[in-house]
Amino acid sequence: MDSEATPLLSVRDVTVRFGGVVALDAVSFDVAKGEITGLIGPNGAGKTTLFNCLSRLYQPSSGEILFEGASVLAIPRHRIASVGIGRTFQNVALFDKLTVLENVMVGRHSGTHSSFFANALRLGSVIAEQRAARNRAMELIDFMDLREFTHWPAGGLPFPIRKRVELARALAAKPKLLLLDEPAAGLNHEEVATLETQIRRVRDLQGVTVLLVEHHMSLVMSVSDKVVTVNFGRKIAEGTPDEVKRDPEVIRAYLGTAS
Repeated sequence: MDSEATPLLSVRDVTVRFGGVVALDAVSFDVAKGEITGLIGPNGAGKTTLFNCLSRLYQPSSGEILFEGASVLAIPRHRIASVGIGRTFQNVALFDKLTVLENVMVGRHSGTHSSFFANALRLGSVIAEQRAARNRAMELIDFMDLREFTHWPAGGLPFPIRKRVELARALAAKPKLLLLDEPAAGLNHEEVATLETQIRRVRDLQGVTVLLVEHHMSLVMSVSDKVVTVNFGRKIAEGTPDEVKRDPEVIRAYLGTAS
């Protein structure tokens, strides 16, 4: 199979049932390497459920999820970062008593290999890994324009800065695919404009493919190469931002009318 033609992520007929409730109904789409894909839909459409399947928090009732052509459904959730999938969350979850530097360094944990005994004995390999983790964290702190906050406890930072720290921490694991769960939530107009630039820089300068769930339509339509729309757990549209904006089903889902 041509690796260049293989999507980085393939969602194939993914269905999720919670008792008698169908949260996702045979949803399928691909995300190409180097692409920014927006996943949109009204509240309750199934977007977060899908994200939870991608990050292995949920197990689909049926269907398949392929990452670089291989199934991720048998991978334990604690190993999902090590295969190259990173994620941020709607509610920022930092270690408030740790500094920004320490929080970002936590993101490198999945890329370290030292054993418990090597850490206990402070062997040279452990020291080298910690140095590499610190260097990577400092690179990302600079990348996210967080240098002045490096040694600040995360708990006292303004919300928009905390969101940037979370993004830096997600990048610390060197993901190939980054799942952004409502990154614009709680941000004002100016901060959303900054976020748009940051997402593009993540793709262009860090070489990370991005899949984002977002309610902020102007952000999704301006930053995405492709948009996938779901409603009541079913995919109703997929295409370029312009194509999706004109799709009658998408208009009905959001406005309740096709005109």
